Amino acid sequence: MGPVPVPRRPLQVHHPPPPLTHPPLPVDPARFSTTSSTNATTLGAPLLYDDREQIVREESHKVKILSKEELSELPDTPYNLWVRGELDDYVDAPEGSRIEIIGGEVVVSPPPGLPHNAVTGDIVLVFNRALGPEFPWRTDNGTGMSLVGVGDGYVPDLMIVDQDVYLAARRSGVRTLVPDQVELVVEVTSYGNAGNDQQPTARGRGNNKWNGYAAAEIPYYLLVDRSPKVGRSILYSIPDQGLAAYLHQESWEFGETVHLPDPFDIEIDTSEWKPWDR
Repeated sequence: MGPVPVPRRPLQVHHPPPPLTHPPLPVDPARFSTTSSTNATTLGAPLLYDDREQIVREESHKVKILSKEELSELPDTPYNLWVRGELDDYVDAPEGSRIEIIGGEVVVSPPPGLPHNAVTGDIVLVFNRALGPEFPWRTDNGTGMSLVGVGDGYVPDLMIVDQDVYLAARRSGVRTLVPDQVELVVEVTSYGNAGNDQQPTARGRGNNKWNGYAAAEIPYYLLVDRSPKVGRSILYSIPDQGLAAYLHQESWEFGETVHLPDPFDIEIDTSEWKPWDR
């Protein structure tokens, strides 16, 4: 059975979004949920990271967005090609590139570097050590997530999936996972494409992964934001499908221990996590 056609948003051409440098759009405080944690903050609070000694140098990510001309040459919609695993055949990109559909656009990103991968590796290690009968959470990185209702296709840095759900998907032979199968997604920002992962701002693009994950009702979104102006891990929760937005966040500065709530109830050491440097 082929992919289900979905309405397409107009495809626009613009430069890759810059890292977050200004406060996010205001959100009605009445729509937020709060927690008792001292690290819990309302959406829209500016986050800054000042420890310059903890910053690591990183090369720019050369992100490419396909033009209208390139898209017009495709034999089907980008989403349908992506779902079938055929979009790579029509995109001129270096081996190992990550090809995604974000906000209706085809975005090609180079493979992440060691500082980025070390963060996801730390998280994987924590989950793998805890895996067992009382902790049935499996990690996956490199697999795509098909957002059928949104018409986007992402390749998250990391997905957390129930062990039984993961095994069932594996045995069925599917290429990608769908939001209903995923409990938590993790994205780690890199210079040059951080705007794809961060909460959108007044000056930034309106639809990115933050919106997509919320619209798809992914329960938890952990953003490890390595921007020097942020330097924090932010856990978004309470997705609102209609607003395509998360209504609650909790954050930890790099060096603080991240605590993921139920159903995980697990802690992640971030003492080695550092912002990038340019």
